[in-house]
Parts: sequence; structure tokens; C-alpha cells
Amino acid sequence: MFTGLVQERGTVTTIARAETSAQITIKAAHLAGQIKEGDSVSVDGVCLTATHVTPDSFTADAMVQTLAITSLGQIAQGSEVNLELAAQLDTRMGGHIVQGHVDGTGTLVALTPGEQWMKCEVKVESSLLKYIVAKGSICFSGISLTVGEVNDETCVVTVWLIPETLERTTISTKKPGDLINIEVDVLAKYVERMMEKK
Repeated sequence: MFTGLVQERGTVTTIARAETSAQITIKAAHLAGQIKEGDSVSVDGVCLTATHVTPDSFTADAMVQTLAITSLGQIAQGSEVNLELAAQLDTRMGGHIVQGHVDGTGTLVALTPGEQWMKCEVKVESSLLKYIVAKGSICFSGISLTVGEVNDETCVVTVWLIPETLERTTISTKKPGDLINIEVDVLAKYVERMMEKK
């Protein structure tokens, strides 16, 4: 489990693609020393398992399904990614419950600067809209955010980004059309499931 509070911007140093998977090595100078082989790490919101660790990097495998349904299928050497270590029992829940199980991808529509914030608009898959509500939580590529607006007609979700988020994450480097990994609030999915079985 994660909180959606990004701890480091890592850089992909190598990516070895095979028929059914990809082996990704990421430079993480700050976090690598805290990672052990077998640990879960959120990489742009995708939960991956560290298979090899050096003092300043770690390697993880992404299966073909993960590559197909997340933005990891498009990353390349030099790509920056948001990183977070798995939460511990004494972790402050400053964000929200994030599993690292991506529900789908969205496309960045626009980043519009404001005086002390940036407006971020992402078009999401229509099937996810029922789980997204204004003032609720959503995870964009590993970042816990509060939903500002939801447009059911255009499928566009709007959030506002503060300077701290812009500095600590990769979101400010994105361009219109770039893929954003979307994880909706798991509590909404549990409620839906319970209502179906009621």
C-alpha cells in the first residue's frame, strides 16, 4: 500500500524489453538505500517489485499486461518517474490509500499556470467516471490529488497543483497528449461491489 506522496523523481537508466516483460532499472539516489530486493515500489503509480538493488538504483520487472495498460509501456531511457516506497504502520496518511493497481490511463489535456498553482486537466476513460467525485481523491501517476471538477460530458477531470507538487513530481514536465496512470479511490469500488451483492 502507498499514500500517493511522491518521495523522489527517479530516472530510467536502462530498459530491456522481452516478449512478455520489460526489465527496468531506475536511478533513485535518495531511496535506493532504503530498498531491499523483494520490496514493493510505486513507479508512476504502478506497484513493482525490486529484483536487484545497488546503492543508487534498483531494477524491477514489468509484465506484458502492465506494459499494455499503463504508461510504463511507453517509457524510455532518460524518462523521469515518480517513486514512493510502500507505506509502513507508522506512516502518516497524508495522501490517501493507493494500491498501485492502475485502473486505466488518461491523456493530459492541458496544464494552465495560475498565480500560485497550476490547473491540470486529464481526459479519463468514461468507465472510470462513476468512481470520481469532486473533492474526492484520485491518483495521477502515483500522485495523490484532490479532484476539483468532473465533466461527465467530456470525461475531463480537473485538479489544481500546488508548487510543492510541481517541484516534487514529474507532472509539470508532461505535455498535452501524454499518458497519465489513473487509480481511482478503492473505497468507491468496494462500495459498488457491496451494492451489487446486496
